[in-house]
Amino acid sequence: MQTYTAQRADGGTDVYTDGKRWWWFLSLLNPLLPLVGVLGYLATNAAGWLTVPLILMFVVAPLLDWLIGEDENNPPETVVPALEDDGYYRLLTCATVPLHYIAFFTVAVFVGTHSLPWWGFLAITIAIGIADGFAINTGHELGHKKTDLEKWLAKIVLAVPAYGHFWIEHNRGHHRDVATPEDPASARMGESIYRFALREIPGAARRAWRIERERLARKGLPVISLHNEVLQSYVITLVMQAGLIVAFGWIMVPFLVLHNIFAWWVLTSANYIEHYGLLRSKDENGRYERCQPHHSWNANHIYSNLLLFHLQRHSDHHANPTRRYQSLRHFPDLPSLGSGYYGTYLLAYVPPLWFRVMDAKLLALPHVAGDLSRVNVAPEKRAAIEARYGRG
Repeated sequence: MQTYTAQRADGGTDVYTDGKRWWWFLSLLNPLLPLVGVLGYLATNAAGWLTVPLILMFVVAPLLDWLIGEDENNPPETVVPALEDDGYYRLLTCATVPLHYIAFFTVAVFVGTHSLPWWGFLAITIAIGIADGFAINTGHELGHKKTDLEKWLAKIVLAVPAYGHFWIEHNRGHHRDVATPEDPASARMGESIYRFALREIPGAARRAWRIERERLARKGLPVISLHNEVLQSYVITLVMQAGLIVAFGWIMVPFLVLHNIFAWWVLTSANYIEHYGLLRSKDENGRYERCQPHHSWNANHIYSNLLLFHLQRHSDHHANPTRRYQSLRHFPDLPSLGSGYYGTYLLAYVPPLWFRVMDAKLLALPHVAGDLSRVNVAPEKRAAIEARYGRG
């Protein structure tokens, strides 16, 4: 175990050991989960293996989150600089990038060269789509960092799920507008995940394009060019996906369409649960308050956080966007999810259950206290919600 020490202002010494240091290797396995299905099929010729990756994601992961529990441990602030300078943690995020490519091309070649039952094709395609949806999470961690290498790796990995606009939209749009009605990536109370997807996916793409067009205009550069940081990633996507169609024929078209849709769906699922109903207040000049930890839903579940580079400590991430995953903190009395993301996604996919659980949690938050004026409510649902809960 690596131990970090630092002197406090009062002359004392802080000592910190990351008990999860070697467990972070699990993050390298997340992109490779679909290969369990492929290898099982090749070894046994049993198509049932193609469903195993989905079982690992949506049955085993929530179960392990429940069995292993949560971690509320924080590194002392004095040791954070040394913790963030440790290249081991950075190596893991960088190494995840080629693993997404390896898994994607392995599954694509497998689908292109094997005659699969329709349900097996669907299962393995959805599985690699979901795994590559978490490539957006890898790009998320890398894209917030200041080094040129990490920023370019973010663009490269975002090419796999065909979501090259994400790091522009997320960093310069979502972080600015989060937990406000102006943000297409912040879900509103009473809005189902399916209605949210119809608003979030095109809204985020439009915002990214607008932000990049304005940046290029300020520099006197053409929007359709390789200076466009949205298009840089999409060029890689186009070459990859067109190359697969040329190599393996039209079977790649449904594979790629489904792969891309389910990759985007993973991001939409995360965005939906991360800020549902939460609202930043305005000051007397109509400006929104600075984003605080209580403007994001948080989860400390150990297993899924190890897979997702602490994405679920989302509250600290939004309050401190450049902080690296290994030093993200838990805060008491935060809006907290009852499960890690994998289990919470399943709840969100059944809107009546989601509303029953999450609306009650939302209104019970200390900073909300049942007052709907402190909630980001879907306009089309406001009358029904006010009739049910009152105005606060």
